Amino acid sequence: MNDITTSDPEIAKTITNELQREEQGVELIPSENNVSKAVLQALGSVFTNKYSEGYPHKRYYGGQEYVDIMEDIAIERAKKLFGAEHVNVQPYSGSPANQAVFFALLELKDKFMGLSLTDGGHLTHGSPVNFSGKYFECVSYGVEKETELLDMDSVRKIAHKEKPKMIISGLTAYPRKIDFKTFQEICEETDAYHLADISHISGLVAGGVHQSPVPFADAVTTTTHKSLRGPRGAMIMCKSEDRLHDKYHPNAKLKDGSPKKLSQLIDSAVFPGLQGGPHDHANAAKAVAFGEALQPAFKDYAAQIVKNAKAMADELMSQGIKLVTDGTDNHLILIDLRPNDLTGKGKLVQNALDDALITTNKNTVPFEPASPFNPSGIRLGTPAVTSRGMKESEMKVIAQGMAKVIKDPQNSSITEGVKKDILELTKQFPLYPGMSILS
Repeated sequence: MNDITTSDPEIAKTITNELQREEQGVELIPSENNVSKAVLQALGSVFTNKYSEGYPHKRYYGGQEYVDIMEDIAIERAKKLFGAEHVNVQPYSGSPANQAVFFALLELKDKFMGLSLTDGGHLTHGSPVNFSGKYFECVSYGVEKETELLDMDSVRKIAHKEKPKMIISGLTAYPRKIDFKTFQEICEETDAYHLADISHISGLVAGGVHQSPVPFADAVTTTTHKSLRGPRGAMIMCKSEDRLHDKYHPNAKLKDGSPKKLSQLIDSAVFPGLQGGPHDHANAAKAVAFGEALQPAFKDYAAQIVKNAKAMADELMSQGIKLVTDGTDNHLILIDLRPNDLTGKGKLVQNALDDALITTNKNTVPFEPASPFNPSGIRLGTPAVTSRGMKESEMKVIAQGMAKVIKDPQNSSITEGVKKDILELTKQFPLYPGMSILS
């Protein structure tokens, strides 16, 4: 930090303050994680200086010999990690990755199916305020009212009735496992492409604690942060061949007249379709993260994420806090505030937890009666606290503190007491040993 502290003390201070915030508190937003020092170093490397339009060994600019080696390494590590046939590591983030698949496989106004936003889907799964809902026709599926679970028979009936060109499986606020195999069966029955968005659970998939969609789905998108514990970015995995080419893309041919492969449709949608030069520094950091995820210890890490989530969920419920689906199978927990007379008070609770150094995010719950800007739920997850080395006993302490705040979110003395407990807890788990501001 010496150079930036001298040249730009204002920004240096914000970085130091952010490190302090992250280290003193517990990060429970399920889309956040703490990357390694090695990932940080790659992200801040001289690869940020380079411009590399195109793909490895087929670039438009000179000076690419080391960029090509780096991107090849990233691709091969991702293939090995997930057992994928084809990988594109260039998407800038999760939404652009999904957008690329849309533009590769669909035409404007084509019909697709996705999990509704209030039931746990993502903006890019068909929200009317997003490109996916504005430029394509979305038919949403959702969870059952009584169980708050996905009913695959219901998904099948909708698919057979609507005949979508693509079905998205995936989640952003659904705390249970996704049955990708059954989604693929439904897609095959209805001649639909299957896009699996595993942005939240890719670390769990890589660690072997969640079913992988890669053997089934036509295309799989994921961010490289979240549970995968890499830099902010994304990638697309797909089959090499297009099983629906003759039905949907008969005119998509190469110069020699042969049909375009699915992988070629995806690659051309990313570049030059939607992006220019890739972010080489981010791709280098992705390669580092994939290498870390290939180590045996990562399987233990993924398993611990799930153990921690279950322990936290169990303790919250024992403290009288209602959870959507009454528990979790993955890294994610969704609190339903309505039984605590906090309907539409998600923002109030989020802010109170912030004051107690517990970082979460307000979120809609299934069949949400209030506004998305001030909903009735709190979403949390365990990837970041697990990266710090915390285990089930620490989850119990955090959950007990959360329950106290949720039951009386405007009581500052309770908030201050929980804050002291969290500070004592986090002192035992420095974020980056050796550069800790707490040591």
